[in-house]
Amino acid sequence: MQLSMIQRILGLIVTMFSLTMLPSIGVSFAYDDGQWQPFALAFAILLSVGVLTWIPVRRVERDLRLRDGFLVVALFWMVLGIAGALPFVLGELPRLGFTDAVFESVAGITTTSATVLVGLDHLPKSILWYRQELQWLGGLGVIVLAVALFPVLGIGGMQLYKAEAPGPVKDEKLTPRITQTARALGGVYVLLTAACVGAYALAGMDSFDAFAYAFSTVSTGGFSPYDAGLGHFHSYAIDSVAIVFMFLGATNFALHFLVWRSKDSAAYVGDPQFRAYLYFTLAMIALVTGYLLATGTTTSPGEALHNGALGVVSMLTTTGFAGTGFAVWPGMLPALLVLLTFVGGCAGSTAGGMKIIRWQLVLMQAQRELMRLVHPSAALPVKFAEKVVPGRILAAVTGFFAIYLVLFALMMLFVMAAGLDLMSAWSAVAACINNSGPGLGEVAASFKTVPDAAKWVCVGAMLVGRLEVFTLVVLFTPTFWRH
Repeated sequence: MQLSMIQRILGLIVTMFSLTMLPSIGVSFAYDDGQWQPFALAFAILLSVGVLTWIPVRRVERDLRLRDGFLVVALFWMVLGIAGALPFVLGELPRLGFTDAVFESVAGITTTSATVLVGLDHLPKSILWYRQELQWLGGLGVIVLAVALFPVLGIGGMQLYKAEAPGPVKDEKLTPRITQTARALGGVYVLLTAACVGAYALAGMDSFDAFAYAFSTVSTGGFSPYDAGLGHFHSYAIDSVAIVFMFLGATNFALHFLVWRSKDSAAYVGDPQFRAYLYFTLAMIALVTGYLLATGTTTSPGEALHNGALGVVSMLTTTGFAGTGFAVWPGMLPALLVLLTFVGGCAGSTAGGMKIIRWQLVLMQAQRELMRLVHPSAALPVKFAEKVVPGRILAAVTGFFAIYLVLFALMMLFVMAAGLDLMSAWSAVAACINNSGPGLGEVAASFKTVPDAAKWVCVGAMLVGRLEVFTLVVLFTPTFWRH
């Protein structure tokens, strides 16, 4: 284990993260909210800690092994989760305790819209901006910047990219060098965010709200500067922009890059994961819209379609915007929408959940096993995009599902033991491990009343979901630490 190199990387990460306090200082002065001091103090603390951690090992230059990459990526999110909590602890508003501050910070950096804050409409603009900024950085920006900059500093980036990259297939590169790959993905992310800002502005938002909502929409984070979320605006145009960019944010960013580079949108249609994602989304919208009409929740087909599309896309992409009102919908709909977060968006996107491609592979594998019952001697390879899927990937997908569901069950039991009822505990853990945010029952609006012990379980669930299980769980295996 290259501990000195890991120390050097963490020092650089904290140093760079300290710079994220500066925009909030600017926002505080721009809106004269008087809350710049907590961000200035947090900047000074993080900069000092980062530099002091880096200086003793600044001359160390060694290649990282894959095992080191897993540890760095896990520490990356844990350290940033704690570092990001500083402004919430130091400020007069909202003045959170340590547990709540870490919960809010980790929810931001993991793009989980679970929150302990209420009365968002009355909080300082600088705090509201900071929450949105955390989600934007967590969506894709932080890891892309880190992977792009580390090779320049003499640190191997491929190990980190493989350890962090979402989805079951981690060996694909868009460009010959990992730095170029990271910059390509970062460029697409920034362009998509800029387009979303412009669309929100055209739909009627002011500049602050346009940036704030673009940050949480493209990152599929779901934080909002208002308690009512998107419902604050009562605007079909704004909701429509959100639906489009949530869907795009949960689409494979490598696919976005390939379409942009080739100037040919046919690449979307040619991708089997995207097709499954599109068809499944449309099918769920049709189901929810029909159910809303059939139960008399709304008598207007247009309103039912609008509500169904917003609710389905918000939950399937694990954005979890408040204001969709799904928790009070009739019959099976609340449970159905929570279950959609287990599906999630595409691999290689900012979405959480298990990812569409894993569901495709596990269903293909199940179909193969059923066919083997009838034709036990037949050669029945699993094919995806006209290519035979290697057995190691199928085994990894199966293992992923098993570990994911076992961890979900254990965490749900812990949260119930801490005092939550069955419905609240089930939806709270689902919301956190799938990085979606809103739940049902006690956690339908916020996690403020959840006991501290349960909040720490939910923090762990958010990290497990963001790191896609294996990257975090492997650290707790004896094999990982053996020489």
